[in-house]
Amino acid sequence: MSEQTPEPFSWQQAGGRIGSGLVTTAPGGPPVKPPPPPDPAAPPPDGPQRRRRQMQIFGGIAGAILAIGLTVVLILVFSSEGDPFRSKESAPTDVRPPLAQACPAPSGSPSAGPTRTPSVPPPPSGARTTDDEAGISYKAYGAPWVPWTDVWRAGTLEVPYRKGQHFVTEQYSGGSYHASILSAAVPAADNDAVTLNLECVGRQVAADVRAEYYPQPNTMEPIRDELTKLGGRPAWVSEFRLRFQAPGLTATEELSAVAVIDVGKTTAAVLYISIPGTHKQWDYIIDDVLASVRPR
Repeated sequence: MSEQTPEPFSWQQAGGRIGSGLVTTAPGGPPVKPPPPPDPAAPPPDGPQRRRRQMQIFGGIAGAILAIGLTVVLILVFSSEGDPFRSKESAPTDVRPPLAQACPAPSGSPSAGPTRTPSVPPPPSGARTTDDEAGISYKAYGAPWVPWTDVWRAGTLEVPYRKGQHFVTEQYSGGSYHASILSAAVPAADNDAVTLNLECVGRQVAADVRAEYYPQPNTMEPIRDELTKLGGRPAWVSEFRLRFQAPGLTATEELSAVAVIDVGKTTAAVLYISIPGTHKQWDYIIDDVLASVRPR
């Protein structure tokens, strides 16, 4: 394709004047004038117009930011109980002892019974084990029983047994196996309370004994589970026989009792008695020891 070269052409205007111009000739037709030039482009806006347009843009952006900010503030207000800038304090840590948390003191005093001073039977004659920290004393026995001299913190509740008697019934791959009469003081109430929920505390301690002191799994034969009095003080007594198996252990059962005694303090006295099935001749001392308890 090639571009056509325009031809000069003269023509006469009305009145005899001659004009000249560059025209193109269409084949077989009259000469055609070129189209008029386009209108000049509109001049750019002057300074004031440009500033107004910029202000309009900035105003729109600022309005959008303000709307977003107001939305965020409203969300914070309704989700922060009217104070969006308040730092929410973490809930205070419950520093009460585990038993006080699990067993809040009753509104009444079901474990203490009448408020009059309870009558305390006279202490039995003979040797005694005295636990001043727990606030009780109880009967002591001769050989093969010997004084307990360690601090044993067993189980989840970590009841600290410091006083009592014991003897080793056998040695096995797990260590020494014992018959025992042990006592301890365990925090069981708030600092401003001296009334214990004895049933709850007693059941918690007995469950901890079964779960943590003996081979697992084991089965339990309940014998006694009741609110009573020991030495004139309110107490919860659980007595049961456990059956179990452990590698190398001759004993496959044990008679046990757990007594939790309200001694009028924020701590409860715990008395734990265990007689392995290999030494059933000592089963009688469970009732004997419980009957001999006296408050200090």
